[in-house]
Amino acid sequence: MADVPVNASTAALSTGAEPSLHRVMGPWLLLLFIVGDILGTGIYALTGQVAKQVGGVVWLPFVIAFVVALVTAFSYLELVTKYPRAAGAALYTHKAFGIHIVTFIVAFAVMCSGITSASTASRAFAANMSNAMGLNLTGVGITVTGLVFMAVVAAINFRGVGESVKANVILTCVELTGLLIIITIGLWAIGLGQGDVSRVVQVRSTPDGSMFWPVIAATTLAFFAMVGFEDSVNMAEECKDPTRHFPKVLLAGLMITCLIYVLVSVSAITLVAPEQLGEGETPLLKVVQQGAPNFPVWIFGFITMFAVANTALINMLMASRLVYGMSREHVLPPPLGKVHQTRRTPYIAIGFTTVLAFALITFVGEVPALGGTTALLLLCVFTVVNVAVLVLRRDPVGHEHFRTPTILPILGALFCAFLAGPWTGRDPVQYRVAGVLIGIGVVLWLLTIMINRRAGINTVAPDTEHLGRGGPVN
Repeated sequence: MADVPVNASTAALSTGAEPSLHRVMGPWLLLLFIVGDILGTGIYALTGQVAKQVGGVVWLPFVIAFVVALVTAFSYLELVTKYPRAAGAALYTHKAFGIHIVTFIVAFAVMCSGITSASTASRAFAANMSNAMGLNLTGVGITVTGLVFMAVVAAINFRGVGESVKANVILTCVELTGLLIIITIGLWAIGLGQGDVSRVVQVRSTPDGSMFWPVIAATTLAFFAMVGFEDSVNMAEECKDPTRHFPKVLLAGLMITCLIYVLVSVSAITLVAPEQLGEGETPLLKVVQQGAPNFPVWIFGFITMFAVANTALINMLMASRLVYGMSREHVLPPPLGKVHQTRRTPYIAIGFTTVLAFALITFVGEVPALGGTTALLLLCVFTVVNVAVLVLRRDPVGHEHFRTPTILPILGALFCAFLAGPWTGRDPVQYRVAGVLIGIGVVLWLLTIMINRRAGINTVAPDTEHLGRGGPVN
């Protein structure tokens, strides 16, 4: 998935009076960036799992997830235009509440969501490689391949990667091509009378006939496919006219992405029954095999591998840089802020985030659990951000900015909190994984307090302007 350049977004958070980045992005290039920022592993890997939960109306959870993301996007738009050098959710939390531990937990949760997202991508990469190359790997084989893949990502991360606008545009086009292939195959097959279009209105209900909870449970997974929009706000400083262009373009990007997801979902469920679509970790490959048997499946497999590989790399870059930034601001132990003398990369932070990813791939493993944990962490962060918008209304700034209708952040907070709750049917393993990750962070935070006291450092509040990128990509 195409994403915000790491070096650029870090530069965008500098504290100088003028922005350090050139305002070169017009509305069309920005739109392509935003669409690419949202597209990624979610739709490639989780379509089948959503169908498994809800049946034929696989498109509906994506629409509901879009609505929740849209409402929250309005909150981000107000905050990013109000604080144009914002470091994402951590800065908004710190400005709104000023509670050090809360700010830290939000920042650490964002970092953890990047690792869980990358781990999801590693599983999807391994499964698609198995199919594309005819390896027929089983559970253990998928896990080992995912670990090797993550080790390669760590090596690239250690070497140092600088993303450019052109590279991101190319990656976005590759990912979009894969999804357009699915849509074209689906529409072509429907036009020829193949498949079963009637499936798109079939809902898998509970024993008592209720359709509400299966749809909500599926939405908690589908939301993973919509994350990434919050990260795109870091492009505001590179826009020619962010106040005028960014709100319209971000909302348009969300709508375009939702339309793509709906068309992909309709194509998939028309050609492949939900029971079959929900088996394994390569649902869209099954659509290609069913709707276009003569199409070289390996081509689509490699497109998917390329898309999810980029997702993993960018997320691990984000996570390691965020850990590095938190260490440099004395909220994580000092060794995590060390930089390699030759490669000039945060090698200890890279090792720390990679070990966490290894553990997730090995002990959690399945794509739904990893993707669901990513969505859970971000839903909690989005709940805080929506509340922060309302709190920060009492903090006027000296320039004009976007202002969302008050009802939207209220609805956003309620929607996100509701989807994060156990009543949605969310797999309990997601709470355990999220709890363990945040617990590790709290232990490190307490350890840092002791280290700071011995060193005579009085503050453990992060300088949120320097923490790095704002969120994961899916």
